[in-house]
Amino acid sequence: MLSRMADCLYWMARNMERAENTARLLDVSLQMSLLHASSQDDLLVPLDVTGVTADFLSRWPKPDAGRVLDYLALDPSVPGSIYNCIRLARENAHVVRVKITGEMWEQINGTWLEMRDWQKRGLDARTASAFLDWVKERSHLFRGVSYGTMLRNDTFHFSRLGTFIERADNTARILNVKTRQIRDHEPQAENILDYYQWAALLRSVSCFEAYRDIYRDRITPERVAELLILRPDMPRSLRACFEEISQVLSHVEGQAGRSARRLASEIRARLTYSDISDIFAEGLEASLDSLIADIHRLGSAIHDSYLEAA
Repeated sequence: MLSRMADCLYWMARNMERAENTARLLDVSLQMSLLHASSQDDLLVPLDVTGVTADFLSRWPKPDAGRVLDYLALDPSVPGSIYNCIRLARENAHVVRVKITGEMWEQINGTWLEMRDWQKRGLDARTASAFLDWVKERSHLFRGVSYGTMLRNDTFHFSRLGTFIERADNTARILNVKTRQIRDHEPQAENILDYYQWAALLRSVSCFEAYRDIYRDRITPERVAELLILRPDMPRSLRACFEEISQVLSHVEGQAGRSARRLASEIRARLTYSDISDIFAEGLEASLDSLIADIHRLGSAIHDSYLEAA
């Protein structure tokens, strides 16, 4: 497959996944901001995870829910806003329109047209929840149509690769940001906030019900980390993502991606044979920092191997 085509497929899927992840973070953070036990830090979590806190605070030194929502959802000047993620996904889909199915194109083009309507209308307290639910629903539809209609060839594989690289990166970043946030609480505030903070983290990746089903007890950092890092049966865990990434890379034709396959296999093996006690012995933050760096290295290896134009 031509590098240009592979690049567009990869970023089409990655931007749709990024739009959903941002919507999830905003939804939970806005809900948390309404609780008496919450702090202003909850509003900053989506900004911290997406790496735009400094830019936002340079515009608005005192953040509020409405400004955070507008900035990350609708602002066309913010590269990682939901608006721009969907725009870029649609632009990439247009380039590879001959490679994807008609149903995929109709879904992603329709999403962009509706996104423009949302951007024109703007958001307020009454419409924010409906908008964020709409973003998540459209992302689910995109993945469902892709999985249900695409031929299992390199077109399919590069689309799946973009999805799971982005998902792994998001899971690692939100767990890292939340871990730092909870660590930095004042001691007298921990009993009040810890439950809400860990529960919010789980809800942001749709893991709250799964946690209750598996552990059936109070929420602890060790169990949250185990669920989101090491559980192979949790769809958004790092291990589950790397199971998918390794499998997808093994199906991509050609020998160009040997370094990417090797790195993905190394990360997968580390996650497969690690124990949560080993991770906490090393330090959860240090382990997550290492994993985030490895995901970045893998993204670079994939770009160099497959996506960089010859």
